[in-house]
Amino acid sequence: MILSLKSLQSLRSLRSLRFRKRRRKFPLSRIGLYLFLFSAALCFLMPLYLMLVTSFKSMEAIRDGNLFAWPWDASFAPWLAAWSSACTGLVCEGIQGGFVNSLAIVIPSTLIPILLGAMNGYVLSFWRPRGANILFGILVVGAFIPMQVMIFPLVRVLAAVHLVSSLPGIVIVHTIFSMPMMTLLFRNYYAALPHELFQAARIDGGGFFRIFFQLLLPMSTPILVVAAIMQMTGVWNDYLLGLVFAGHDHLPMTVQLNNIINTTTGTRQYNVNMAATILTSLLPLTLYFVSGRWFVRGIAAGAVKG
Repeated sequence: MILSLKSLQSLRSLRSLRFRKRRRKFPLSRIGLYLFLFSAALCFLMPLYLMLVTSFKSMEAIRDGNLFAWPWDASFAPWLAAWSSACTGLVCEGIQGGFVNSLAIVIPSTLIPILLGAMNGYVLSFWRPRGANILFGILVVGAFIPMQVMIFPLVRVLAAVHLVSSLPGIVIVHTIFSMPMMTLLFRNYYAALPHELFQAARIDGGGFFRIFFQLLLPMSTPILVVAAIMQMTGVWNDYLLGLVFAGHDHLPMTVQLNNIINTTTGTRQYNVNMAATILTSLLPLTLYFVSGRWFVRGIAAGAVKG
């Protein structure tokens, strides 16, 4: 009993000594890291703060020149003007029309590439047809080709099938440009799954689509969230493809935001411009904050491993 008490006392003293050593080492080893992280966060948050406070200021307060001043006379009038009455060209209807157009583009441009990318990753990981590695290499190379190089050929191809300046045309373009990344994500995720699951499903009589929809897709929630966040954010924030392929009737929110900011008629309304900018970026920000936990989980589950 005496030996056991002595051993317990020695164990406690050893733990306290280790804790003291860790507590001593913490400030010296981590202070630089926390300073760097704080500085990086400040660099990213400062523009957002400036946009937010400017969007609530009146033009008189903006002309005072104090960018960082808090808007004590805050007003939602710039936000209402940005949404419903700001001029996006010859029409002064705000960016609400662009919001509807962006939703019409984003929804199919997210669902279709994710479904095709998941199916491509499923085929390349489990069925492995002849030349699968060559096809996968070609898709990965396509991710590094600048989109500016492919715009003119795509315009000619879509013009030949009468899909230029149409909603199906811009959806097809986004699907083409997203295929390399979507295939890479799902292929690497499925490659980390046990191949025995696929073999057992084949022995039980599962076919191509039954295995995909009933076995793999229910197991793919983390990577589906990662792919949805990446694709939806990329399509929503796109400007160049929307400007070239969407047409006048389907201009996305980013194009109409550019028209509001670069208008040359009348006085430049900086508060309206900032409000329109925040409204344009509100959906991807909300999406990330709501599903950020799933995004990190999907990355950690093998989304970027190969």
